[in-house]
Amino acid sequence: MTDLPGLDLHKLAAHLKTPPLTGELIPGGRSNLTYRVTDGANRWVLRRPPLGHVLATAHDMTREHRVISALAGTAVPVPRTEHLCEDPEVIGAPFYLMREAPGTALRHRDQCPWLTPDKAAALSHRLVDVLADLHAVDPAAVGLSDFGRPDGFLQRQVTRWGKQLEASRSRDLPGIDELRDRLAATVPDSPRATIVHGDYRLDNVLVTADPVDISAVLDWEMATLGDPLADLGLLRVYWTCVGLDDDPVTGTVLGLPGFATADELTERYAARSGADVSNLGWYTAFAYFKLAVILEGIHFRFTTGKTVGAGFDQIGNLTLPLVRQGLAATGGVR
Repeated sequence: MTDLPGLDLHKLAAHLKTPPLTGELIPGGRSNLTYRVTDGANRWVLRRPPLGHVLATAHDMTREHRVISALAGTAVPVPRTEHLCEDPEVIGAPFYLMREAPGTALRHRDQCPWLTPDKAAALSHRLVDVLADLHAVDPAAVGLSDFGRPDGFLQRQVTRWGKQLEASRSRDLPGIDELRDRLAATVPDSPRATIVHGDYRLDNVLVTADPVDISAVLDWEMATLGDPLADLGLLRVYWTCVGLDDDPVTGTVLGLPGFATADELTERYAARSGADVSNLGWYTAFAYFKLAVILEGIHFRFTTGKTVGAGFDQIGNLTLPLVRQGLAATGGVR
């Protein structure tokens, strides 16, 4: 296609000084927009912020480009970055280009008929091992010592997502303020600060089939320096989400036989990283809160006609179930 929502390919080609471009919107994203673009000889993936309701501190293309570039050459698989444009005049927003990596972001069962129980188990282990490898990277060694402010990270996270909630609040959400207040009153002491991804889950990585592996970790828009257990708590929530057979957030792949349980993922992470996971209840409750706020923001964009693609109409139905599960998880906070 040459006419894409949020991406003027004629302006992009002029900016890049390439032959005429064609492209397509890559479906599945619920936040930043992702496109596959080609000039006939080269293939890139372009990332830009959503079309509307862009919250403060969110959707920062410069930060996402920086962390991916910094992790090149580490044990963490990332795409190769090609170009960063911070000028919103080119296509209407800042963006960056990266080389297309092999593999597929798995959301639906029909994408992976090859995924046997043994391969699902291997993929589970690889997913959590990559997360532990990310948390083992020394930020200073890759030029990211100033990438965030680790001191007070968790308290600021609760405050930040509370503010994001207020910016997206358009309806009554029973229990969400109580969940925020419980979290704020029980913030734990953090371990050593690491690079955190901020949205780590199965469909934010590219998976190859033979052999089963992860070729690239994607969607780094919320990456920073902070508490690594925040990533683990969020991965646990995504792993089970709201328990739907056709989950609009995580898809249907995780319902296939062979995948590890959330507790097995936690045990493997603890063994590989040496982390103390005894207070993971707080991080899990916070992950439910954060995800509820993210989905409420997506629902807000949907109601104002600012989403691109299909599948947004049911997102708003998930906010309150996530709040209820978050409140239940606070019962395990010590």
